[in-house]
This record gives sequence, C-alpha cells and structure tokens, in this order.
Amino acid sequence: MKIDSKFKMGLIIAGVVIALFVLSLYISNLPEGDNAVRLGLLTLIPPLVAICLAFITKETILSLFTGVFIGEFMLCINDTNIITTAINAFLKLGTEVISVISDPWNAGILLQCLLIGGVIQLVTKMGGAQALADEFAKRADSPRKAQLFTWLLGLFVFFDDYANSLIVGPIMRPVMDKLKVSREKLAFVVDATAAPVAGIAIISTWIGLEISLIASGFQSIGMDVSGFGIFLQTIPYRFYNIFILIFIVISAVTLYEFGPMKKAEQNARLSTGIKEVNTDLSSGFSDVKPVEGIKLSVWNAVIPILTLIIGALIAFYWNGYLTILDGNDAALIALMKNSPLSFEAIFEALSNSDASVALFQAALLASIVAILMAVCEKILTIEDAISEWVGGMKTIVLTGVILILAWSLGGVIGEIGTAQYLVSVLKGTIPAFILPALIFVLGAVISFSTGTAYGTISILMPLAIPLSWAISPDMGFAVTCTSGVLTGAIFGDHCSPISDTTILSSMGTSCNHIAHVQTQMYYAIFVAIITIFVGYIPAGFGVPWFVSIPIGVIVMFVGLKLLGEKVDFDEVDNNSTS
Repeated sequence: MKIDSKFKMGLIIAGVVIALFVLSLYISNLPEGDNAVRLGLLTLIPPLVAICLAFITKETILSLFTGVFIGEFMLCINDTNIITTAINAFLKLGTEVISVISDPWNAGILLQCLLIGGVIQLVTKMGGAQALADEFAKRADSPRKAQLFTWLLGLFVFFDDYANSLIVGPIMRPVMDKLKVSREKLAFVVDATAAPVAGIAIISTWIGLEISLIASGFQSIGMDVSGFGIFLQTIPYRFYNIFILIFIVISAVTLYEFGPMKKAEQNARLSTGIKEVNTDLSSGFSDVKPVEGIKLSVWNAVIPILTLIIGALIAFYWNGYLTILDGNDAALIALMKNSPLSFEAIFEALSNSDASVALFQAALLASIVAILMAVCEKILTIEDAISEWVGGMKTIVLTGVILILAWSLGGVIGEIGTAQYLVSVLKGTIPAFILPALIFVLGAVISFSTGTAYGTISILMPLAIPLSWAISPDMGFAVTCTSGVLTGAIFGDHCSPISDTTILSSMGTSCNHIAHVQTQMYYAIFVAIITIFVGYIPAGFGVPWFVSIPIGVIVMFVGLKLLGEKVDFDEVDNNSTS
C-alpha cells in the first residue's frame, strides 16, 4: 500500500520530536562536569548527524546546519522541555554564526573568496581566458600535445576549480574533437586538474577553508601554529593530488588506456565526428562569456592573474616579515634582518603570514587592475565592470555559506568535547601507521557520498588533528594525517557523480555525465589504491615523501602498462581502412 506523503512527513516529525525528548531526558539527568566526560558517546551526535544526513540528502548546507543545531540543542538542555530548549538552541546558533563572521580572520577569508570570484568573472568577460586558451590550442597539433596542453591549461587555471571546468573544457573541446580524442578523456583531464590543483595551490578559493580549519584543529590541542605554514608542509604528502596529475601525463604520452576509457577512446578514433551533447546543466552558466565583438588578448588574463599571484606572494612575505619582527623569536628576527631574501627567510615569512589579510589585499589589487583594464580598453563601462565584478562574487556565495556553517560546526564540536572524547577512546587502540590511510579512506567515503570536499574537510579536520596528536605527538605525523583529510576529501569529490566539479566538467566538455563518471572512476580508484599503499601507509611508518612519490610514479606506469592497452591513432586508422 502506498504511504501518503503527508503521513510519511508526520511520522518523520514525530520521530524527531521523540528523539529530542529522549535526548533531553537523558542529558538533563547527567551530573555536571566536563562535556567530553559527561556526555561521552553522545559527543559524536553532532558530527554523525551531519555525516549521515549528508549521506541521505546529499545537501551539504542542510547537513552542516542540522549538525550545528543539534549540537547547540544538546548544550542548551536543562530539562525535558524540548520547545524551550529548541528556541534557546536556535538563538545560540544565531549567536555562533554572528561570532564566526565577526572574527577578523574569518572575515578576511570570506572577503578574499568573494574578490577572487569577481576577478574570475572579469577575466572571462574581457575574453582573456578565451584568448589564452586559443594560444594553447594553436600549438596542440597532435593528440598527445592536445592532452598535455589541456593538462597545462588546467594547471594554469589553478585559482578555482569551477573556473577550471568552465574555461578549459569549452576551449579545448573543439581541438580534441578534431584530433579524435574522446569527450570522456577530455572530461577526465579537466576534472583531474580542477579540485586536485586548486586544493594544493597556495593562492585559490580553497586555501581559506583549508588553512582556517588546520589552524583551528591545532589550536584545539593547545598549539598556536600558522595554518598556512602547516598547509605548505602538507603539499608533498598530498599523494592523490600529485599522483593523479602525473597519471594524466603518463596516459597522454603512452596512449595507454584501460576500463571503459579504453573503449571510449577506441570509439572516438574510429568515429567520423563527435556529436554535441545537449545538457540542461549548462543553462545556468551560459552568460559567462566574453563580451561580443571585442578583440581577444591573452594579456586580459595574464595581467590580472599575475597581479593576483605576485601581489599575494609579496603580501604573504611582507605580512610574515612584519609579524616576525614584532615577535619574540630572536633567531628569526636576526634571520630577517641579516638575510631577508634567503630561502629560509622567505619560507619563514610565508609560514608566519596572515593568509586572510594577504590574499584579501592581493585579490583587491587584482580586482582594481581588472576593472581598470576593462574600462581603459573600452570593453566595459565602469558601471558594467563593477556589475560583472559583483556578479562574480555571487558565484562564491555558496562557498561563503559553507565556510560559515563549517566554522560554526567546528565551534560546537569543540564546545561539546567530541575530539577529546574520541582521543580518550581511540588513544592506543589504533596503530599509528594505519591512521593516515584510515583518515584518507574515511574522507573519501564521506566526500563521495556528499559530493563536496568542503563539507568533508569541515567535518573531519576538527577530529583528525587531535586524534593524530594523541596517538603520536609528532608534528610530522600530524601533518601527514592532516594531508590525508584534505586529499581524501578531494578524491571522493573527484569520483562523486553529485560533485559540482564533476557535473561542471561534464557540462564544460559536452560529455555525457554518466559516461564521464564511469570512465573516470576506474582511473581515480587506481590512483587512490596507489596513494594508500605507496603513499599513506609507508608515511605512517615514517617513510619520507621523496621516497614514496618516485615509487608511486613507477607503480602507476607499470600498472597502466599491465592493465591497459595502447590506443594508437595510426593503428586505429590502419585497422579501420583494412
């Protein structure tokens, strides 16, 4: 018998009310004391609710919001009156959100993300991105070169994964079609240079979330470290990001393919033409195009982006330089005064800089430069340029909402004592060598199911850092586990069919979405297995990255040769004519 939807909703509401009442009844009778000790297993409820709801609904914002609300509800329980408790929890949630927004660090992160979004929009409207990619396309006169140029262009558009998918795919698609490279392979290269590149770029719309959560995680264990400094140290241990980028090159040069991708490439070689794939996914982005009738120039992309990059590097250095001089570390102060431009001094300055301020300053400068270029070249009026700049910011609003809820959830988890409870339970029960790999796998599962790396990082980072420190109080080990969170989240997001970048990559390349997911997943899992067994498990034993990465490259090459088959252009052409 079919259950009426209203009746089903009524059952859900009744179940939620009963669960909140039982939770209130139990917690209200607990003795006063430290939340981690007092609540025990219940401290896991807010992050578990966020994770499980994300599995079910695939909605990151709803899941994070619910997790925050449940946490605040638990903190507000004094009796069994769930209505009063719910009202107090809602008010406390509002206070928590306002608190994280008013924090100077968080405000700087939000602003720099918005400004970079504005710069991306202006570069696109001025035709800079199109012109730059056209220059790449002129030199891509062979299938190998076309794939490698797509890879290079993906590396160049490092500052945002959305921009990568929306710029690289549409520009390289005609070139790939002409050279009979499958849309599936193009979509894979575009997708694999989106989040994996933006996640490790020191200037991107990702870095704000990453370094803020890293800093908060270490603060929870009583360590006041530079989030940016730890971020830099994680880069060599981002094994999946590094391996997937190298895998693209190996596959492009050898022309070896396996799994569904091999069949897609064989079909593309034998085809006389590739039909366009119509999809409603592109309708929301159809207005992000260069202004009609303008003369395309690569400088309209190069100058604003170089301003962003160089400006950020200078701001990073200067901010860190002043921070060190105002500090109490005599050795660092002497280093800055005596050898301010040495490699060690530059690294220390970058590590001690306030990334939120530096990136905001650089993004503001790049925005001004882009607006002035658009006006001086008479591409846009000053009003239109500012309007496009603001329009670009709107595309980053969702990121801002996720950031705010992520910070709020981290605050609630810290207040309830979730990390402390996990540390007390798991300390000494998990072998240290397996923890980085375990964190990578857990991050991958959550990210795959939710379709977002942001939400996964937000949930796992506050738990992974305290746990890793409790199991092995070594900074190198903590850095490796931190990289496992960031990399596992990107792997899951890369594979997930509901991931925004996966969808945008399909849209930008006009590739059938399911075909993209099916062909890409085999490659992503292949690289992830190598990441676990060659990267994170050895790293858990203390094997340095400069040993694991070369071995991983060799294993990828040999594995591709064993699993794959060469889909050569000349061979296919000869077979098709015989």
